[in-house]
Amino acid sequence: MDDALIKIRGTADYQFGKGMGTKLFPEDVKILYSRNTGRIRYVLLEKERLTTLRPTNGLFSLSLVGAKRIAKHAKCTVTIRNAVSKFIAEGGDVFAAHIVMVDACVRARDEVIVTDEEGSVLAVGHALLSAEEMKAFKRGVAVKVRRGNAEES
Repeated sequence: MDDALIKIRGTADYQFGKGMGTKLFPEDVKILYSRNTGRIRYVLLEKERLTTLRPTNGLFSLSLVGAKRIAKHAKCTVTIRNAVSKFIAEGGDVFAAHIVMVDACVRARDEVIVTDEEGSVLAVGHALLSAEEMKAFKRGVAVKVRRGNAEES
């Protein structure tokens, strides 16, 4: 197995939970490197971007394709009320009042997958609050959405 594949799988296991590296990155992924630094930058599967490796902290930013591959098993999901799912899918931020459930291990600044009550992936973004804060607060933005699935259409 390629050293780069071992590295990205290990990073995914750390960031999203044990076993997520193999679910997210099968053997036939293509790893693209930065021209300037020579470091891993993007991971593709059949010309679709799964993740971007952020140079600032060495962790992944998920694409919607990548999020859909691991959403059922990852420990980084935020479930919202179906009533606001259209707004979130269009790229709107998630407010604490709309959260139905959040994985207990979510911390502020973590990469998260936003799902509706049926478990369908609506968006990806980063948490502004920890899981405990998301449950306790009744107002304010809890997740800054980077991309919603309606934006892909």
